[in-house]
Amino acid sequence: MRITIVIPVFNEEACLAGTLKSLQTLRQHGHEIIVVDGGSDDGTVAVASSLADRTMAAAKCRAQQMNAGAAGATGDVLLFLHADSQLPADAIAAMETALRGGARWGRFDVSIEGRPAVLKLVAWMMNARSRLTGIATGDQGMFVGRESFLQCGGFPSIMLMEDIALSKLLKRRAGPPACLHQRIVTSGRRWERHGPWRTILTMWRLRLAYALGADPDQLARHY
Repeated sequence: MRITIVIPVFNEEACLAGTLKSLQTLRQHGHEIIVVDGGSDDGTVAVASSLADRTMAAAKCRAQQMNAGAAGATGDVLLFLHADSQLPADAIAAMETALRGGARWGRFDVSIEGRPAVLKLVAWMMNARSRLTGIATGDQGMFVGRESFLQCGGFPSIMLMEDIALSKLLKRRAGPPACLHQRIVTSGRRWERHGPWRTILTMWRLRLAYALGADPDQLARHY
């Protein structure tokens, strides 16, 4: 089972090198890394060019960037990873076990790295909510068989909530996700920059508005 890891980026020079260096062992074992840039004006592309199998360009829209990476992928399974996230050591083995056991898509649990103690609670809530609803978020490293991804038409081309939208499509067409207990470690920089409670309330408000039918492209302006 060959995995293609797709990483959408925009001005991620500061954290991308660490993420890509942590994935080099996977490249040595035949897995593929594709970085899709959304128009960075820092050193992001230079970092990606030396540490990824392929660097692509797309419009500055995470959904479109991930779809572009998926279109260029050669792997059997697609894993969508944020530029500031680190996979667990046994990520590939856990994915293969889940997929060979009948799952067609899934995600990992997440840990959020940062100073505020409340981030542990945030991660716990994210993981619990995901298990309850069968909805995955980008921070959790969504993975899906390439065929199932194509059958769903990929990520809807929206500026926000693309992970939730794809999760709903996959639930309907491919069944519930495999919710892996192995943890991706992601940066808490967003929560630290804007304040953890303010960020939590903002995300709840945006998710509620989306659930009630708000236009995700309009919501992205408040993200």
